[in-house]
Amino acid sequence: MRLIPLIVTIALVWALNHKWGSLPAFGMLLSPQHGFWQHAESLAITPEEELLVPGLQGEAQVWFDERMVAHVFAAQERDAYFIQGYLHAKNRLWQMELQTYAAGGRLCEILGANLLQYDRRKRREGMVFAAERAVAAIEADPVSKMQSDAYTAGVNAYIQTLRPRNYPLEYKLLGYSPEPWTNLKTALLIKYMSYDLASTTDDLEYTNARQLYGKEDFDLMYPDFPAQQAPIIPAGTAFPAATKHAVPPADSLLGEFYKLQSPVSDRDKGSNNWVVAGSKTRSGAPILCNDPHLELGLPSLFYEMQIKTPEMNVYGVSLPGAPGIIIGFNDHIGWGLTNGYMDVLDFYRMQFRNGKKEYLFNGEYRPAQLRLEEIKIRGDKPFIDTVAYTEWGPVMYDNTFPDLRSRERFLAMRWTAHDPSNELLAIYRLNHARNYDGYKSAMALWNCPAQNFVYAGKDSGDIAIWHNGRHPLRWKDQGKFVMPGSDSTYAWQGFIPQAENPHSYNPPEGFVSSANQAATDSTYPYHMFGYYDLFRGMRIKEQLSGMQGITPEDMMRLQKDNKNRLAEAALPFLGEFVNASSLTAAQRAYWKTMFAWDAVSAPDSKGATLFLLWWSALEQEIWNDDLVRDSIALRFPDEKTTLFWLMRDTAMHFVDNIRTPQHETLSDAVVTAFQRAADSAAVLDAAGKLTLGKFRGTDIRHLSRSLPALSRMGLNTGGGKHIVNATKKTTGPSWRMIVELGKETKAWGIYPGGQSGNPGSRFYDNMVDDWVDGKYYSLRLYDDKQTSSGIVKKIFFKPGT
Repeated sequence: MRLIPLIVTIALVWALNHKWGSLPAFGMLLSPQHGFWQHAESLAITPEEELLVPGLQGEAQVWFDERMVAHVFAAQERDAYFIQGYLHAKNRLWQMELQTYAAGGRLCEILGANLLQYDRRKRREGMVFAAERAVAAIEADPVSKMQSDAYTAGVNAYIQTLRPRNYPLEYKLLGYSPEPWTNLKTALLIKYMSYDLASTTDDLEYTNARQLYGKEDFDLMYPDFPAQQAPIIPAGTAFPAATKHAVPPADSLLGEFYKLQSPVSDRDKGSNNWVVAGSKTRSGAPILCNDPHLELGLPSLFYEMQIKTPEMNVYGVSLPGAPGIIIGFNDHIGWGLTNGYMDVLDFYRMQFRNGKKEYLFNGEYRPAQLRLEEIKIRGDKPFIDTVAYTEWGPVMYDNTFPDLRSRERFLAMRWTAHDPSNELLAIYRLNHARNYDGYKSAMALWNCPAQNFVYAGKDSGDIAIWHNGRHPLRWKDQGKFVMPGSDSTYAWQGFIPQAENPHSYNPPEGFVSSANQAATDSTYPYHMFGYYDLFRGMRIKEQLSGMQGITPEDMMRLQKDNKNRLAEAALPFLGEFVNASSLTAAQRAYWKTMFAWDAVSAPDSKGATLFLLWWSALEQEIWNDDLVRDSIALRFPDEKTTLFWLMRDTAMHFVDNIRTPQHETLSDAVVTAFQRAADSAAVLDAAGKLTLGKFRGTDIRHLSRSLPALSRMGLNTGGGKHIVNATKKTTGPSWRMIVELGKETKAWGIYPGGQSGNPGSRFYDNMVDDWVDGKYYSLRLYDDKQTSSGIVKKIFFKPGT
């Protein structure tokens, strides 16, 4: 009988130290010496600390302010990037590594077989292939090689200090260990951002729609330019003649219908930026503003910091996993980014023989490069996928993907992110730039994702914007449809010369701005198309045009502006098609509420929610019968396209529901849509969830997407799609920044999170509530030879052995 307690004890120890399915090994997790208890940080802050760090070449200091923003002071640039890597790892190691696992198609290694299709997709998108080519370009340049090597060494110097008890909490929850950092991991992070911002494409859906509805309807459904415009470069700007021209082939050869959908990207991700010249500001100094709208998460996407060396003094936000400051300012200039939303990914229909070994190209079969992708799966045997690489790039879809019995055609992808590039060096040059020429030299290096870079010069007062990236040289409509991959005449015919990318320098308007709208009007001599917003850019231009004596406080209010320009345009027009007598008493009450609304999408607005319900229902009334089909992939036209088309032609034929015997009019569709919206609103109202902040609100989710306790859910926010304050359910302003480049640079900013990636730290989400409330913090540039007022901690870094 004495053996029974011993056996039970042994069994319990074994069970607690083994992972069960998706559950962690609870022995390690609950251990007082090693478990999650280790992550509860003390409220007390040690004011000074000395670290001996192997790999450091000289002495350096890091000061931390009351928000734990790091201010790095180093005599050597190499040490500055080493310390940046060390700090990123110390505060965000799990986040950094998870992002590279996601980019490289390795999530099955830590999360199991349920993510196999995701990992296969990433391998077939050529993410590692793209990162390998980026590493070759980075390491071919001595400056970016120094920067990357130093950063990687700093990350690894911190990892080497860790023992299992010190691992970030998520490693213990998921039961795995960190691995050494490499330059490839940094490149994977860059390509992950490229995929996030530059993989939008509708080749398959457009091919289907063009064949179903013909060219005339297709051009109305998916126009290159909307009926109303507010381009980044003002309409009517005279552009020089193009120096290069793309020649189309004789036949477009649309071919088959496709059931597959193009890779799905979140088109709610965007950004605003603008710069006003000193001629329009109260201080006489230019003011630069930026708020990138990206996926909101905890830990936060960005890490705020200052880096000061003899060569530069730069402040802003960095991406954990990569060196440098991506958005910010230095002693001489400021810069900000918005996504260009250019379509730079095309699909080519391939003809293979001998399985995946050979493909037809220009009349002969040539060998494909076969890349064996071993996908390790936690708790299971590895999955081996074979990806064929062609003249165009990797074959994403074939007879084994998206499933093992796929009957889809072989489709290869051509994507600018696969081309060798060195965006790190572009950021390095921006961090060091002293004037417009330095800014332009950085622009010459930026490839993908295409971005709208705004600029302000402190010394000269210059302002500028470049719609920058490597844009394919295409003929009109090239890239909208799947093209034959056996014919080289369908290739991109080079790239638009970088010097001819749309740009503006010290314009007469006294400001430049972008909000993911089209870069130009139709007079630009090259064919560029993409997936553009309109109403945010329109609102920003309207506001800036009418402002004088502008202050930073004015710019803060504009960044938080909640006016819904889509609703403002749509409500008076659609209201003409509703006879209130056709509504029930309850529906009429909601009708009155909506038309009493001022089109401002505040958190407590019921009108904002009613409009969203109505507009969504109206789109479904118009498009569902035509564009929702099981057999092929299609997508709705943009909201602006639908609205402007209805305004031009209230009898447009898509209004009629082809699934019913009667002929529906626009009035029928509008009334039916509002009745549906009002009935939905009644249910929400009864539950106390009709205000925008309750109906939609904002969730800032933990990056695992499965740990609500480590998230901030149900935040009471306003704003939304097409609104300058583009806060939505899971996306929004991930960094608000305003910089006044006067004699003394003044700056303000905030992001929705905290500097620490440790859920047990008060600096994990300490800025979220202030972000919701629309507050800003002063961004303070420190000098290690002057005052350290406001600094709560200092770390003295010294070379160790």
